Amino acid sequence: MRSRSESLEFALLGLLKENSLHGYELRKRLTTMFGPFRALSFSVLYPQLKRMLDAGLIIQLEVPRGGKSKRVRIVYSISQKGISKFDELTQGPGGLGLDDDNFEVSVAFFGPTSTRNRLRILEGRQRRLKEKVEILKADLDKSAVGLDKYLLEWRRHSLETAEREITWLDQMIRSERKN
Repeated sequence: MRSRSESLEFALLGLLKENSLHGYELRKRLTTMFGPFRALSFSVLYPQLKRMLDAGLIIQLEVPRGGKSKRVRIVYSISQKGISKFDELTQGPGGLGLDDDNFEVSVAFFGPTSTRNRLRILEGRQRRLKEKVEILKADLDKSAVGLDKYLLEWRRHSLETAEREITWLDQMIRSERKN
């Protein structure tokens, strides 16, 4: 996944593979998945659902609300084409991103992902972070002089955070290899 749109599409396919859901419930589950700091408005969600409908990845059903209401609720379900695409993304050699946003979405759907691909994703993320650590260390070594103290502290914090994630990834990789 190279873009937020692709990341959102992957997450929607994963959620809809589990259950058919209406827009409000999809937004609620995506907000839980993406976390409180990545807002997802209906003005982003519904155009994405429309693109997925147009591509044949999902289908739209009108379900009676029940009770006294005569209005129908629109519920989204994954199509066979959508299932194939989701399976391709979770089982194939490419498609899942290793950057901060996409990695989190990839981890959210590790359950249906093969062990081989979970390892590939974890190892790829680890490589990316090790590169980031080297860049941050080199940057801190050469530019510490004259750098604003707050920016310097932010870079140190970024370095420590990346190093902690590498340690966590080491543990996850060892655990996956045991299984």
